[in-house]
Amino acid sequence: MNSKISEIYDFSPRLLELAKQAEENCRGAFARISDIAEYNGAKVLKAFTDNKVSEPCFYGSTGYGYGDVGREVIDKVFAQALGTEDALVRHNFVSGTHALSVALFGVLRMGDKMVAITGKPYDTLEEVIGISGSKGNGSLMDYGVEYGQVDLNEDGSPKLDEITEAVKGAKVAYIQRSRGYSLRPAFTVADIEKMIAAARKGNPDVIVMVDNCYGEFVEEREPSAVGADIMIGSLIKNAGGGIARTGGYIAGRADLIELCSYRLTCVGMGKEVGCTLGMNRELLLGLFFAPDVVSNAIKTSAFASELFTLLGYECSPRKDDQRGDIITAIKLGDEETLCAFCRGIQKGAPVDSFVTPEPWDMPGYSDKVIMAAGAFTGGASIELSADAPLREPYAVWMQGGITYTSGKLGVMLAAAEMM
Repeated sequence: MNSKISEIYDFSPRLLELAKQAEENCRGAFARISDIAEYNGAKVLKAFTDNKVSEPCFYGSTGYGYGDVGREVIDKVFAQALGTEDALVRHNFVSGTHALSVALFGVLRMGDKMVAITGKPYDTLEEVIGISGSKGNGSLMDYGVEYGQVDLNEDGSPKLDEITEAVKGAKVAYIQRSRGYSLRPAFTVADIEKMIAAARKGNPDVIVMVDNCYGEFVEEREPSAVGADIMIGSLIKNAGGGIARTGGYIAGRADLIELCSYRLTCVGMGKEVGCTLGMNRELLLGLFFAPDVVSNAIKTSAFASELFTLLGYECSPRKDDQRGDIITAIKLGDEETLCAFCRGIQKGAPVDSFVTPEPWDMPGYSDKVIMAAGAFTGGASIELSADAPLREPYAVWMQGGITYTSGKLGVMLAAAEMM
């Protein structure tokens, strides 16, 4: 911790001392995080060189996009980096939820059944599935897809025996790696391996689909390494490295990727069409940066967890815990402290630092939600942000930090606002 920071930011001596102690306590965790980033960086670099990325790959196409070399190479690079047979990587995906929706509609047919084996999926998928919203809006259930769910144990662990029974006769076993607005731990690849084994015990042919959002490059392995058939994520989170301005990916078995491509474009054309409009360079550059950017986000989260633990708050995960994603949850106890935390995070943003976040009635949520985010890309969760519904136990979910320095300062500003 550079003591001269106090010449720039008016932090109290107590906060500076606590931040110094937190950073010292995180030294071992930071070394492990750097080791993982180095390994993942090597994987990504090898994917670039093996697939002969060159300047013509950066050129964009228009119209139908026939023969777009860059688009084809991007799919191959992502597939190799994520350890899958094929990938569908497009700027056309407007969000992670959109990519998940394409994957679900691409794989499932009338009469099929999907089972969410990690409890209720994230709020934005409820209407896609049909467990909320109006009938007749085009959800999976409207199209005759049956839905089942295996809730988690009270400690957030999966019910492996129930998974084995629930997936019998199902087409898809659905895993959400990150926690959403819950206090359960994010699932590690080792956790996912156990769930896949339990699912395959009950149904050897079940397709295991993993919502990998917030989890890419957090560990040395991806869910594909332990038997996941298909993984989905957003490029304005981990895999876009803070460079991609939009987009998402679906990666997995080649036959499943083909079905998903038919859903994204049309049957018979699939991956062979789709102009890239000059977006190729930033998708490739974002992936290239991703392992190091993710490590900065995890270091920021570990620092935040330790600092707020020293301040007396309950944090999850702790600095030395095995992580499944980039998020840290902090129980702040009351509405005003929660709002103060978010105001401080906003003050540390490089963009819109002067804005004061306020709770609002966000569509799709039963409680008011407050969000702090000042990002170069709107909604980019790989950049430092924090959000929370205003309800007990008044916990906040913090993620991101494309540089450790800016992330650390944002966390310190949050603490200062509270203090």
